[in-house]
Amino acid sequence: MTKSVFVTLAGHTNAGKSSLLNAMIGEKIASVSAKPQTTRTRITGIKTVGETQMVFMDTPGLHKPNTKLSDHMLKAVKDAVTDIDAVLFVQDCTRELSSQEEELLTSLERTKTPTILVLNKIDLCPEKAKLMAVIARLNARYLFAATIPVSVKENDGVEIVEQEVMALAQPSPHYFADDKFTDQPERVLAAEMIREKILNLLRDEVPHGIAVSIERMCERENKDLLDIDATIYCERESHKGILIGKHGTMLRKIATLARQDLERFFYIQVNLQCWVKVQEDWRNKEGLIRNFGLGNQD
Repeated sequence: MTKSVFVTLAGHTNAGKSSLLNAMIGEKIASVSAKPQTTRTRITGIKTVGETQMVFMDTPGLHKPNTKLSDHMLKAVKDAVTDIDAVLFVQDCTRELSSQEEELLTSLERTKTPTILVLNKIDLCPEKAKLMAVIARLNARYLFAATIPVSVKENDGVEIVEQEVMALAQPSPHYFADDKFTDQPERVLAAEMIREKILNLLRDEVPHGIAVSIERMCERENKDLLDIDATIYCERESHKGILIGKHGTMLRKIATLARQDLERFFYIQVNLQCWVKVQEDWRNKEGLIRNFGLGNQD
C-alpha cells in the first residue's frame, strides 16, 4: 500500500530550511546563502522511499516585510502551512524566537497542525546543557510532535528528521513519479543557481535587488551542449556596475561558478551567457514581480 505525506518547512530567515531540504532530497534544488531572504518562493522537493512518498515545501524565511515582494514572500509561507499534513519548524538554536515565529507557532497550535521542531546549528552550541535548556524552554511553550536537534552542515540528525516525517505518512496514491525530486521547471532551477552565486559573491545592498530570468535554454542538435541565456535584473545603474565588475570580471566569475553547478546538475556541458539590465524599484511593482515568477499563484 502506497503512502504520502505533505510537509512544509517554515521558520525564520537563515535558520537552514533550504539546506535541510537539499540534504533530505539529496539534490540541490533550493538556493543556499548566508544572506537573509534567500528563498523567495515556495519550492517543492520530493523523496520516495519504498512505498512512502514525502513532499517537502520550502518557504521564504519569516521577516519584517518592507517591499511588495516581501509581502508576496510572507503570503507564500501562510499559504504553505494551510491544509498541510505537518510542518517542520526549523529554528536556529543560537537565537531567540522572533515575533513572527511565535505568531506562526501559535497559529499552528490553534489549527492542531502536527509540528516537528528541528533545532538546527547544534554545531554552534557546544555546551549541551545550554542546548537542553533551549529544548526545555521551547517545549514548555509549544506542543511539538517531536523535537530533533540537528546540524545540517555536518549532516547530523537529518536522517532522524526524515524518519519522523515518514512516520506521519498516510495511505494514499503517490502524487509524483517515484523518480522525481522536484516540481520546479528547469528554467527556474537554472535561474536560482545563478542567483545563488550573486548572493554569495556580492555585498549586502545588491543581492536582494536582483532577479534572474532565463531567456533561452535549449540543447544543441547533434552536440552534447546546453545553451542557456540569462538576464540579471537589478534596481540601480550603480548595482549594474557592481554586477559586471571592472572589465567584466565579476559577471564572468558569477557565470563561471553558476555554469559549474549547472553542469553538475544537468549532467551536460553548459554554455552560459549572462547579461545585466536595470529595472528600477522592481520589487515594488506587481507586474514585474509576477513576470519574474515571484508573485503568488492564486
